[in-house]
Amino acid sequence: MRAVVYRRYGGPEVLEVVEIEEPKMAQDSVLVRIKAAGLNPADVALRQGAMAAAMDAWFPVIPGWDLSGVIEAIGPAVDELAVGDEVIGYVRQPILRYGTYAEKIATPASSLVRKPLRATWAEAAGLPLAALTAYQAVVRHLQVKPGETLLVHGGAGGVGSLAVQIARAQGARVIATDAEINQDHLRSLGAEATVYGDGLVERVRSLAPDGVHAVFDAVGRGSLAGTASLARPDVRVGSSVEPTGHPGTIAIYARLDLEDLAAVVQLVDDAKVTVRVAATYPLEEAADAHRFLESGGARGKVILAVET
Repeated sequence: MRAVVYRRYGGPEVLEVVEIEEPKMAQDSVLVRIKAAGLNPADVALRQGAMAAAMDAWFPVIPGWDLSGVIEAIGPAVDELAVGDEVIGYVRQPILRYGTYAEKIATPASSLVRKPLRATWAEAAGLPLAALTAYQAVVRHLQVKPGETLLVHGGAGGVGSLAVQIARAQGARVIATDAEINQDHLRSLGAEATVYGDGLVERVRSLAPDGVHAVFDAVGRGSLAGTASLARPDVRVGSSVEPTGHPGTIAIYARLDLEDLAAVVQLVDDAKVTVRVAATYPLEEAADAHRFLESGGARGKVILAVET
């Protein structure tokens, strides 16, 4: 089968497409034929070796944690899934070796949920990591309630846009910050939009003079610097990128939880959440996909179309 690998840490040029043997399955695993793989900033950091002190790598490494695909075979201990099921999965492993930039992957059944019926393969592949991060930020950690006001920094990004929509589905009011070019998109998601830069604190204060109940930072770049002056005394603050940016900030990192992922799938099928795809690349152009992701110009998720 075809797979993208890197044999050493480095820039996008270390990514190459090779032919490798099909993966072997464990008793509680399934074999998934991958339709699309979602790219995440973590893929770039891992390829660069930024996490080498924390995660072992067995080269050659197949990168990628997010997938959408079809189950092709099941292990003898699997009874909750069947051949032919359309699924999405977050298949992060403790050792970098087998990822989703490939035609097939063997993964525990416990890492998969059904694919949203309303989503394309590309849209579905953009969900797992971003959806888990956003859902767990809004619902689990910040516990945003109906009628509360949530401030989302980076509301047009892969994680931020999902956080905006999930909070709106929770019945919350959302104020979202992002670049000027993304203001209309933020409004289309149901947020009250404002831009980064000088005067941000004043602009948010004019929208929420009594302060905000919760803040979620999905972009970093010092976005939490003015949070104290915008917050209510009991404000909850979380960040998936700079958890030390404000005293008392909750560090938010995605954890695989099938109930949480299935909850977002249901929101997609209920037309309350959509996934914005910025660009789709074939497997052979994985290096270009990484370059685009690193450029910071992606307005949505970057996807590898593995099987069309």
